[in-house]
Amino acid sequence: MLLDRLRSRNCEVVACTLHVGLGTFQPVTTEDFDNHPMHSEWFEVSTDLAASTERARERGATVLAVGTTVVRALESAQDPASPGLVRACAEETRLLIQPGYTFAVVDRLLANFHLPKSTLLALVCAFGGTERVIDGYRTAVRERYRLFSYGDAMLLDREGGCGSDDQS
Repeated sequence: MLLDRLRSRNCEVVACTLHVGLGTFQPVTTEDFDNHPMHSEWFEVSTDLAASTERARERGATVLAVGTTVVRALESAQDPASPGLVRACAEETRLLIQPGYTFAVVDRLLANFHLPKSTLLALVCAFGGTERVIDGYRTAVRERYRLFSYGDAMLLDREGGCGSDDQS
């Protein structure tokens, strides 16, 4: 339903194949995220998806990822020779995205409210800014939003990135 609404607004929707493992939900138990044993996930970025990001950049549109694992896949597939673009590939990633990470591909993120002490929450904080995301979480808890994979969702612009007036 949401993807149909995006399509009705002339947004190009292209799938990304992900094999999400249980490690995605493993809590972080180290004080320093750099010491967390990051799990691997297999993903595939098709030639259609790579071409879609290129078309978006050519027309000045934003790249919206639906889900944190899609962010990991797209950022892992970034083309070092062409900033903002991805290359078609099928591989594993162990990319740990945490505050301080510089995003190259994704401009907007539609994501669930993830549990504390998770790499997924760290990614969301890196994307939207820790203070802004935690404020949103406080509101979600106060308003009794449903957290985790089948819960409520939020739409975030990348911190320091595009504004709400941009076309997706």
